[in-house]
Amino acid sequence: QVQVVESGGGLVQAGDSLRLSCVVSGGTFGTYTMGWFRQAPGKEREFVAAITSRDTILPYQDSVKGRFAISRDNAKNTVYLQMNSLKPEDAAVYSCAARRPSSSTYTVASGYDYWGQGTQVSVSS
Repeated sequence: QVQVVESGGGLVQAGDSLRLSCVVSGGTFGTYTMGWFRQAPGKEREFVAAITSRDTILPYQDSVKGRFAISRDNAKNTVYLQMNSLKPEDAAVYSCAARRPSSSTYTVASGYDYWGQGTQVSVSS
């Protein structure tokens, strides 16, 4: 059974940084494309960032380009999301997801197979 567990969320001020972590257990982490999604209250879940099993970073969502950075450590079965220059509009529940090799579009949540429960990121202005 594959488990996905996020951590690192919290309350910060605008302009601050946070690093989210996501640990995957019970599966073959090294074969997964890993993605981060977020969902703010009253809004649909949206793609944020993704990284392939070969460490290729896929294009970020436009609103986070230049501020967020995704990375992975296959030895630790962990993917990270470094978030800098946070804005109030970045506040959301951030979820990590793992995708087995697939031809589906990486920005589409339904293409991911395993999900964590999410971690809350709050940004005060």
